[in-house]
Amino acid sequence: MKTSSGTRMARRWLGPCAALVALAAVPLPAMAKDANAEGTVHTQTEKESAAEPYVRPDVVDYLKTFYATPKPPFTREMLIKIHQLPPAAVAAMSQQDLPVGDMAVIKDVTMPGPGGPMALRLFDTRAEREPGPVVVFYHGGGYVLGSIDTHAGIAAEIARQLDLPVVSVEYRLAPENPFPAAVDDGEAAARWVAANGEAFGRDFTGLILSGDSAGGNLTLVAAAALRDKPAAVPVVMQIPIYPATDFSRKYPSEEKFAEGYMLDAKSMGEFSAMYAADPQSLKASPLLGDLHDMPPTVLVTASLDPLRDQGRAYAAKLVETGVPTVYYEGKGLIHGFATFRKDIPSAQDDTVAFLKLARTMLDEIEADSE
Repeated sequence: MKTSSGTRMARRWLGPCAALVALAAVPLPAMAKDANAEGTVHTQTEKESAAEPYVRPDVVDYLKTFYATPKPPFTREMLIKIHQLPPAAVAAMSQQDLPVGDMAVIKDVTMPGPGGPMALRLFDTRAEREPGPVVVFYHGGGYVLGSIDTHAGIAAEIARQLDLPVVSVEYRLAPENPFPAAVDDGEAAARWVAANGEAFGRDFTGLILSGDSAGGNLTLVAAAALRDKPAAVPVVMQIPIYPATDFSRKYPSEEKFAEGYMLDAKSMGEFSAMYAADPQSLKASPLLGDLHDMPPTVLVTASLDPLRDQGRAYAAKLVETGVPTVYYEGKGLIHGFATFRKDIPSAQDDTVAFLKLARTMLDEIEADSE
């Protein structure tokens, strides 16, 4: 079967370079390289300088493969062509994560959104449940890529490890729908899920907001919005995974890891330009806002992530304001690791670890409320 030039070009991006599907877009300047022109990744040995960052062996292998593949320019036209592909086709090109695995229920639901109908998908390991909380999950992809389908594996893993229903959200993407479309959809989805458990055959008593990368940013923004104007049920926890938290300034980790660690400054700058966020808006930079009375939080970063220091800063501010907070940093891991678990096998252990921390925190919250 013949394929269009747009589809072939999309495959060049989404096949060998599907890592970009999980990225968050922030305004990154040109940074110093930590890899040579051929993309060779520097890893730490006992003889190397203490300043040299540790990179896990399976991450080294992943990065070598990533940089070995030429990448076409990531243009507005290319993104629009990718958005026009069938969702299943895009997901098939992005096979770096583990499969969904056994689920008792996978159910698609449509809700009315700010810009039109929005797709939601329920993942649950149990056919029936007593009333309880639900996880609302926002996929990553730099606000320009990603979908329910590309992130089905991690949504299912969250459902499995937390033993909770997970509702994954399909929000509008740039460049067709720039800022603040994604965050408006994210808030609307949380409010709708809170009030419409029956649409999923469930009785929801609370919300746990979570998302990776760009979705981590949507998590923080939606949690603040629902703190200030509560939904039908309360937000009982948030689990932002390597989130963008501050568009207004650059951080040291952005310079240290902007090149050679997959989250490329040039591509992210292009994504950021297409998303066109207002850096001073709290809908883009939740770190700039008041964090008092935010929900208990498990915040995840990776030690080799340009966004690492933004995550650290947000977690530190939560602690300073008295919000119960657990901070987890994956040592020797890169941005996007929770959705690269097939290609970076050791990332599965870290994903299970931070989800177990979230489950423990939730158990404590439920015990305190009794």
